[in-house]
Amino acid sequence: MNILVISNLYPPHGIGGYEERCMQTVHALRKRGHTINVLTSDHVVDGRATGDEPGIYRRLQVHGFYGHPWLPIHQLYKLEQANQITMQSLIDELKPDLVHVWNMGGISKSLLHTLEQSPRPLVYDISDHWIARSLKADVWLSWWNDPGSIMRTTLRGLASITGMRRSINAKVPTNSVRQLKFKHIYFCSQYMRDTTVKQGYPVAHAKIAYCGVETERFTRKLEYNTPRKFLWVGRLAEDKDPMTALKGFLRARQSCDTPITLDIYGRGEAEYVDQLKAEISKSQADAYVQLKSATHDEMRHLYAQYDGYIFSSNWGEPFALTPLEAMSAGVPVIMCPDGGDAELLHDGDNAIKFSAASPSSLAGAIMRLLQLPDHGQKMSRIARQLVEERFTVEVMTDTIEGILLRAAGARHG
Repeated sequence: MNILVISNLYPPHGIGGYEERCMQTVHALRKRGHTINVLTSDHVVDGRATGDEPGIYRRLQVHGFYGHPWLPIHQLYKLEQANQITMQSLIDELKPDLVHVWNMGGISKSLLHTLEQSPRPLVYDISDHWIARSLKADVWLSWWNDPGSIMRTTLRGLASITGMRRSINAKVPTNSVRQLKFKHIYFCSQYMRDTTVKQGYPVAHAKIAYCGVETERFTRKLEYNTPRKFLWVGRLAEDKDPMTALKGFLRARQSCDTPITLDIYGRGEAEYVDQLKAEISKSQADAYVQLKSATHDEMRHLYAQYDGYIFSSNWGEPFALTPLEAMSAGVPVIMCPDGGDAELLHDGDNAIKFSAASPSSLAGAIMRLLQLPDHGQKMSRIARQLVEERFTVEVMTDTIEGILLRAAGARHG
């Protein structure tokens, strides 16, 4: 197949797991013989070189997100129109058999109306809340369809009466987001699908394609002694909640005789990082709690040096990758059933459960691991086997490829 992927961000200019999943899928599908091109934004993360990867077109403009300005409606029209022209020109040039839409946060949602009105098959990959929480807030489509000020209502009325809206609609769709059909769509978890259904979108028919990791690239833990070294990995932010991991760890350390340590790997906004540092200092824990950073490639080899991994996200995580990574490395996992990750967790079987945002619950979970006679070896073996059977990039690609092939076949069916 000749596929055009559309995504708001694409590595190396990305911020999280969604972009990594997208890139993994692009590379995997290319290896299977498909022609894949990517249309993404021109957003640049400082300090990261773009490179010269063929088939990556960084041409779409971002509105409002990632530090880009929020525009008044007349200037936004120009941006929307530019994105429409950019997308259509590339489609005319590449003539894809199918369009594969990923994250559209900060990107013109009017593009979706254009794509859905085309006879070309369109498939959505949904691995976060950009539909469930953000789609209805799209500034352009909201301005044309949602209740607003007297001035907005008056201007919209004049645009309709004079035929201006019809003229604008021919260049940039102004339809409501509620008119989107999502005929071909899949989610990264049942939780994410159910959350989107609850918001009134017609996606109950969607398939599930769980995230996957490259299990073979992780150094595996070989020795299971009394747990002493714990780690936390992720973005240092309130929704990822490393503060609960820190406080829960400190409570556990006060309750046990083992001199346990915690390394927190990640980067974040300076204000939140300062809060973590202040908590460490207040608790006089500098000797056994460290803030560190490492690249993704480095983390693949670092996990195995630890005796326990803590996952503390509490915002409705669609389906996190770091628990899968720790399991791939054979590290005992302590996690809260946040969002889609509840579909991975089997308490006492492949991980130890604690309640989100509860330091006391986490402390109890750490104590459970410390008291296991085999130090978590059996639990880690079960977890690693589960990941290898159900949550690899290969399995994920099989599922996604099947969905894409069926969508392309439906065009001719």
